[in-house]
Amino acid sequence: MKSREPGPSGLVIVDKPAGMTSHDVVSRIRRLAGTRRVGHAGTLDPMATGVLVIGVERATRLLTYLVGADKAYAATMRLGIGTITDDAEGTTSSSPGQSPLTPEEVDAAAEFLRGQIQQVPSSVSAIKKDGKRAYTRVREGEDVQLEARPVTVSELSVLAVRPAEQDGTPVLDVDVHVVCSSGTYIRALARDLGASLGSAGHLTALRRTRVGPYRLDGAHTLPELEESFALLPIADAARAAFTGRDLTQDEARKLAHGQRLEASELGPGPVAAYAPDGSLVALIADAGLTARPLVVLTG
Repeated sequence: MKSREPGPSGLVIVDKPAGMTSHDVVSRIRRLAGTRRVGHAGTLDPMATGVLVIGVERATRLLTYLVGADKAYAATMRLGIGTITDDAEGTTSSSPGQSPLTPEEVDAAAEFLRGQIQQVPSSVSAIKKDGKRAYTRVREGEDVQLEARPVTVSELSVLAVRPAEQDGTPVLDVDVHVVCSSGTYIRALARDLGASLGSAGHLTALRRTRVGPYRLDGAHTLPELEESFALLPIADAARAAFTGRDLTQDEARKLAHGQRLEASELGPGPVAAYAPDGSLVALIADAGLTARPLVVLTG
């Protein structure tokens, strides 16, 4: 029996709806693309919406190099109430309340969250502690304390503040725009901002607007993809994310067989290397006087 020919390779930029896991979206794309060779470049929590980068066929090999891309988010933080999950899906853990503040006062309070910071992830994150996911330990009744880790918050802009009330407790809803490194927990920013004000905080809404070069305006909803499956071809996807190097036919042949080339002088990489016909051959990185293939993408 003949094996099925691989279909087109590329990225699907999905506008994930609330209520679905990232795995749910991958499963849907597998069905639409007609292949099991599908993966994603970084999860979104079920409550979150927005940009989810999905790789199909050979483009799954790019995902390792896209996971670390910076991210941008639009979020709403509720100050005055804390939850065990640091978001709206968890039960209330404290409700000290929050008196009204101006946007300028909240902005000043958030200053310590900008730049290179040490962040303690949420205890219900997917981080493993002693071989078991932190969220699993919390569900089993353990008190989980994770170690702080370095992250970079390059932008945290306070857009609006709105006094409100939750179950009789005065709260302050804060709309923010965040640009941060991979691995940053926006719900932990909400928690820490509340704590810095002598209160508590949690995340009530989160929308990812960008992953690296892939933006919300280029994303497709699942109903749109059901109607017309939109795949960003692998060569175009790589050109958007990486510096490019054009190869000669001989260089393309050598690289396709895993051989090294002369250094590109384009930095440590990854650099996307293209054959004369515009097809993507590999991602490469300079290593001294030569450029070595990180991943070969032909075949």
